[in-house]
Amino acid sequence: MRIRIVDAFTDRPFSGNPAGVLLLDSFPDDHWLQKVAAEVNLSETAFAHPLPPGGEADWALRWFTPATEVDMCGHATLATAHVLHTTGAATGTVRFAARCGILTATAAPDGTVTMDFPTSSLTPVPAPDGLEQALGAEIVSVHDTAAHIGDLVVELRDEAAVRALTPDLAALTDLSDRGVIATAAAEDPDRGYDFVSRGFFPRVGIDEDPVTGSAHTALAPFWSARLGRDDLTGLQGGARTGLVRTRLRGDRTLLTGHAVTVVDGELNV
Repeated sequence: MRIRIVDAFTDRPFSGNPAGVLLLDSFPDDHWLQKVAAEVNLSETAFAHPLPPGGEADWALRWFTPATEVDMCGHATLATAHVLHTTGAATGTVRFAARCGILTATAAPDGTVTMDFPTSSLTPVPAPDGLEQALGAEIVSVHDTAAHIGDLVVELRDEAAVRALTPDLAALTDLSDRGVIATAAAEDPDRGYDFVSRGFFPRVGIDEDPVTGSAHTALAPFWSARLGRDDLTGLQGGARTGLVRTRLRGDRTLLTGHAVTVVDGELNV
């Protein structure tokens, strides 16, 4: 059984967000999928299999962290689309059937992939007790996101505050359904990005996710409202970073990025 590891939202190996990708004939039992994801031990491992022609989707797609299955994942979807297109298993636009609905991914001649995801709702909420202490930074605002995401978007005062975060991960575990996305406007937009973010997800077995595509379905409307533009670029990450181009289209958000395969091997089980 072939397995790839793909760095997503980057055009260089060893940056962006790595995801495992397995193309299957059908889905084995959930226990096996979870054991493989735990063995791969990346923030997400994607499993996909082709669907019969003529339906609303071309491939079924699921995502597992080392600890659990999740409803939505951007970087592992990008990684899967990259594998399908670079191996010739798919061309043009690929339609995925996932727990969060139908998602599409379209490859461009420049090697980028653009994904069409549902835009997240944003609900202003008071900062939960202990959040500021757990992050160790002054909070400007807090917004809750849609059910398929389940993150808190936490605005900090500036880019330097986001970059300097060393949160108490244990304290963050019970403060949101999935995780906490800390964000701020870019200090200098001339550097090629409009906002920064970092994502912490200890509740689902991920201390820090380098580049979280699904979170950008909330970050896109959040920053578009503040910056007055629908087309933006976000930089996410701490030790590893990646770029996500976002385009807000009402109830849909387009996420664009590069990907590169760094491992192509066999799973001997």
